[in-house]
Amino acid sequence: MTGTREAEVARSFVTLASSLANGYDVVELLDELTTDCARLLDVASAGLLLADARGVLHIMAASSEQTRQLEVFQLQRDEGPCLECYRDGTAVSVANLDEATDRWPQFAPAARSMGFASVHALPMRLRDNVLGALGLFGTEVGALNDDDLALGQALADVASVALVQDKAAADKAIVNEQLQTALTSRVTLEQAKGVLAQLGALEMTQAFTVLRNYARDHNLRLTEVAQAVVARSLPAQQVLDHARSRGSSRA
Repeated sequence: MTGTREAEVARSFVTLASSLANGYDVVELLDELTTDCARLLDVASAGLLLADARGVLHIMAASSEQTRQLEVFQLQRDEGPCLECYRDGTAVSVANLDEATDRWPQFAPAARSMGFASVHALPMRLRDNVLGALGLFGTEVGALNDDDLALGQALADVASVALVQDKAAADKAIVNEQLQTALTSRVTLEQAKGVLAQLGALEMTQAFTVLRNYARDHNLRLTEVAQAVVARSLPAQQVLDHARSRGSSRA
């Protein structure tokens, strides 16, 4: 690990620790965490899947819209690395997707068609509870080295802590309640992004940037702003106007 990369890793964990200590919006934190994975690890992108109380996985965060689509695809087809990782509670690593067509006859070709050549998945867990999985997608053939795997697991563990802060939350019922709250918040965020994207003729990634910048500039939580946009207590046009005034509507 180079000195520059060590500094980036340290900066990422300092930011995450500060968020955990000072209060945070879990949806925004997990989005930033997947972005950190794509930046710090030897992968092109990352996605995070979270299970609800019934054990059904949902997409919670992704570093790109393409990754989001692939995560959704594996959930719809009920096959892929994140599903296996969640069900078995162990890491999954495939260095060459061309050799995984028998294992994942639908997912592997779909991932290859999107430009991915290797995939890895790491479990999100709290003691014996597996909460979800962190998917890592590479555009080149090859396994992750031990340092990257350890760092990826550490980031997945941070995500788990973010979802379930209190040690007493090892209680299954409390865990499920907190996870369901996070999932509901994500659905609201996607709805708000859709409203902004349609009204402002934006891509979904641009709509997310607009929403996040408004929340940060007004010292509000991302989920609070999303809820207000969906409930129409905060006019979507106001959020778009703010973005245009700061020159970030196309950021």
